[in-house]
Amino acid sequence: MAGNSFGHTFRITTFGESHGGAVGVVVDGCPPGLALSTEDIQPDLDRRRPGQSRITTPRKETDQIQILSGVFEGQTTGTPILLLARNKDARPGDYHELMGLYRPSHADYSYEKKYGRRDWRGSGRASARETLARVAAGAIAKKLLRELVGIEILSYVEQVGSIKTSIPDDEVTWEAIESNIVRCPDPNISEEMISLIEEVKAEGDSIGGVVRGLIRHVPPGLGEPVFDKLHADLAKAMTSINAVKGFEYGSGFAGVALRGSEHNDSFFQDDAGQVRTRTNDAGGILGGISTGETIHFRVAFKPVATIAKAQETITKKGEAVTLKASGRHDPCVVPRAVPIVDAMAALVLLDHLMRHHAQNHLSLPSPL
Repeated sequence: MAGNSFGHTFRITTFGESHGGAVGVVVDGCPPGLALSTEDIQPDLDRRRPGQSRITTPRKETDQIQILSGVFEGQTTGTPILLLARNKDARPGDYHELMGLYRPSHADYSYEKKYGRRDWRGSGRASARETLARVAAGAIAKKLLRELVGIEILSYVEQVGSIKTSIPDDEVTWEAIESNIVRCPDPNISEEMISLIEEVKAEGDSIGGVVRGLIRHVPPGLGEPVFDKLHADLAKAMTSINAVKGFEYGSGFAGVALRGSEHNDSFFQDDAGQVRTRTNDAGGILGGISTGETIHFRVAFKPVATIAKAQETITKKGEAVTLKASGRHDPCVVPRAVPIVDAMAALVLLDHLMRHHAQNHLSLPSPL
């Protein structure tokens, strides 16, 4: 089966290519009666779209979303929702010279080996433009999570290159994240990050970074052992995003340097009678099931593969060539990756919330 769908109870299927006619998504499993319009979706797409600042790709796409099915009289009907955004600034000719060679660190070679052919127009389905569809579907998931249980999802740029913020999780706000073009809630560190990205861009190079995700007000009990643990599905969701090279939650890899006596997260009961954990080194998940604490995780993004500097590669015939890429590309992907991380987190949490409700709140008939 082709891997174009994600989720179980709340399920999405994306379609479209970078320089094709459009990119879109079919959302299946959305409950009826949710008030939904393009105004609920467009703001998230505006955060992801290209050309939004001087440190992103200059491609000019408005990414105007259309709702073509599943909504009637301003509310969802319970039937599949089709969301579509047409490509307005596609320039496949920019990639014509690349059709006969393999770009370093791109999917050209692997796609060709899998399918026997490839879409060389901006990588086709391998392009990050596919994530537009995820963000559109994620906007619906975020709205449902807010209205059903009050879950809040905040992601931000924690690191660019070696520049990193150490802002405490409880100080992170939406307003602070959106206060600057790099989407780092630390005002001093954000200026350093922007300067580094501009420096790298001027050199014709690229730089990677880390997006930190926070999911607040998660009810305890979400997650499906054994293979659909909540953190396992978050890991799959995040590592399916273009350019992602790593995922960790809770203490992550830093936890290996601790002893059990330091890492173990003891329980206590707060003044409201709620069971809590003291350090939340577990990242809000124990045994693959949410504890009710804030879920926190980190997603590592590699430097963008397309750069203006000369690189050695080969043609499809095995001939050595020098490639100096042209076209329109991000010098650092993480500022635009923030809404994608938000969207994928929302899709996972909503799917697990609906699965949990279906399993634990189904009324069974009385035995005869």
